[in-house]
Amino acid sequence: MSGVTMEAGSILPILKKKLAFLSGGKDRRSGLILTIPLNSDQTSMEELGATLDYLLSIPSDKCKARGFTVIVDGRRSQWNIVKTVVLMLQNVIPAEVSLVCVVKPDEFWDKKVTHFCFWKEKDRLGFEVILVSANKLTRYIEPCQLTDDFGGSLDYDHSDWLNKRLVFEKFTKESTSLLDELTIINDSEKSASVDKDKSTDGALLPSFDPETVLQTGHELLSELQQRRFNGTEGGGGGQAAPAWCPMEEELLAQPQVTKLLDSLREQYTKYQELCRQRNKRAQLDEIHAKVMQVVNWLQGPGSELLKTQQTIGDSMRAAQALQQKHEEIESQHSEWFAVYVELNQQIAALLSAGEEEEVAELKALQQQLSDVCYSQASQLETRQNVLQAAHAFHSTTQELSQQLDGLLGMLCADVSPSDGASIQQNLKLLEEKLQTVEAGLSSLRQKGTLVLEQMCGQASWSLEEAESPPGEQQDNVQHVQAVMEEMELRKQRCEDMVDVRRLKMLQMVQLFKCEEDALQAVEWLGELLDALLKTHVRLGDDSQETRTMLDKHKKFVDVAQSTYDYGRQLLQATVVLCQSLRCTTRSSGDTLPRLNRVWKQFTVSADERQQRLEMALSFHTAAERALQQERVEVESLDEVDSSGKTLLDRLTLPIIFPDGSEQFFGSPSDTAATAEGVRERLLLIEERRLQMQEARLLNNKDEDEEDAVNGLEGRLDVIGEELSEKEEQGEEEKEAEHQDEDSERATQDR
Repeated sequence: MSGVTMEAGSILPILKKKLAFLSGGKDRRSGLILTIPLNSDQTSMEELGATLDYLLSIPSDKCKARGFTVIVDGRRSQWNIVKTVVLMLQNVIPAEVSLVCVVKPDEFWDKKVTHFCFWKEKDRLGFEVILVSANKLTRYIEPCQLTDDFGGSLDYDHSDWLNKRLVFEKFTKESTSLLDELTIINDSEKSASVDKDKSTDGALLPSFDPETVLQTGHELLSELQQRRFNGTEGGGGGQAAPAWCPMEEELLAQPQVTKLLDSLREQYTKYQELCRQRNKRAQLDEIHAKVMQVVNWLQGPGSELLKTQQTIGDSMRAAQALQQKHEEIESQHSEWFAVYVELNQQIAALLSAGEEEEVAELKALQQQLSDVCYSQASQLETRQNVLQAAHAFHSTTQELSQQLDGLLGMLCADVSPSDGASIQQNLKLLEEKLQTVEAGLSSLRQKGTLVLEQMCGQASWSLEEAESPPGEQQDNVQHVQAVMEEMELRKQRCEDMVDVRRLKMLQMVQLFKCEEDALQAVEWLGELLDALLKTHVRLGDDSQETRTMLDKHKKFVDVAQSTYDYGRQLLQATVVLCQSLRCTTRSSGDTLPRLNRVWKQFTVSADERQQRLEMALSFHTAAERALQQERVEVESLDEVDSSGKTLLDRLTLPIIFPDGSEQFFGSPSDTAATAEGVRERLLLIEERRLQMQEARLLNNKDEDEEDAVNGLEGRLDVIGEELSEKEEQGEEEKEAEHQDEDSERATQDR
């Protein structure tokens, strides 16, 4: 029966009935005490046998060799049951039983027991059986080794024992199984590490949690170490017995727990190191797998996405669509770049605490991952730069095309300005538009060059992955060059048209300028005429002044002649420009007739002024000569007098223009002042004449002198009256002429 291994859990309901138990007490031979408490109920021999088999499997062989003392408590049972139990002990534990103490009732069994003497059956039973009352049981067993049921002081809690037994068996089973598993795992991993080419399909895991099993074992060991008792041997002369632990070796096997814990800790430490190495290897494998996943995607689908995006579009809208598509591709790459950043951080953390072999592997993975990611990021950036440059190029192209269309529309429109200022404004606007087009074309050249350079950079990494450059690149280059050439041609055509339009507009400006200057010449000539008539009235007080005024008059006439000639030239240039511009609707109009009319009026007035100045010069010269000479002929004085009167008569006459109109020089007061100067000279001549006559009269008789003097004074009075009458008559005629002229001007104005 000792070879049979039983567990408390398999017969737990039976053990809970407490049909038999090992209290932990010992007899004087240090043998264990087995107690079988019988009761009035019918006891199942099978259950009792199973209980005894389990209890006897607990002690060690050394403990069993010292024998058992069995206490059969029959105080609450019948004799035949007691007898049956005693006989059953012969079959269950004949060799281990050294003494059977049957505790009898105090009354009832004395007569019956005499009929069955167990001591006579000692040889047949193999052990000694005694009948004893409970109070005399201490003769054989120390009281401290007996429970309180038999008057002893030994504490025993069957439920507590059973619970701890269950815990012990569970720990023993789990720890033994876990120890075997950990040993197998450690040994298999050790052999796998020796044979590196051989890899296990999966990581072996223990059936139980080592931490939980170790914690259970430590708690159990702590409970075992706390269960210590002190007592005295009942037959040892009252001497104190040494301290002993009933649960130490025989019952719960404290050394076995300690040994299991030590072995388990050792294997678990190895297993932890194994798990650490395994986790590190798994982490490395996981990182390697993720790295290869990132690398494979970037070099596979990621590169394919970029290969399919090579065009730059043929318009700004197409370039925007390509940019949106590229942003989607960048978004897909961003997810993998995020994985790259995370992996790089993990690798950096492992590098700081990794071994030499692991560091080399991690650095190789990190370098591979970085190279691929940076290469792909560089391609994405290059593609983005190409698309941005292409968008700017198409935007500039569209803007330049609109500018050229606007310039062409302006060139195709008819030019019909109303004056030179509007032509100048249109010409300035045309020049500004041309400058804008030139600036736009220059910007287009720069952005086209940038696009070509960016595409060359894109083509460089495309060539690294393909044997020949893709056809899209050649198409892109040809498209950019074609657009730039087309814009150059359009700009050149517009420039040619601008040159023609500029020449035409400059001619129109010149035409308007000639017309304006011709009108200005007419105005200037009219102003000269007006000045001649209104201010050129005086004839001078002497010959010197008159001669000076005559010279100024000639210069004045030369200025008027130059103004007239200038106006004629401008009008001739106007005719030529109209013919060049094919402007049949424009002509000199009434400018030429006005110019001719004013000029004719001026020439008539200038000639009259010339004649009057010449007459005045002749008059003053003769008068001065007559006044300065000591002896003057009477005929000379008569000539002076005659020329003075003729001049006075000329001053009273108006200027008659070719159209029949009349005009006087200056105002009547100006004419009167001029005539007064002439009269003063005439008076001087008359005085000279009187002086001459007086001189002659000195030689005549006295009477003749007085008569002559009186006659001369009377003559002078007559001459003065005649001059006054003529002057009044001239003033009246001039006033009449002024009134007629004002009426004629009013009529012309209407």
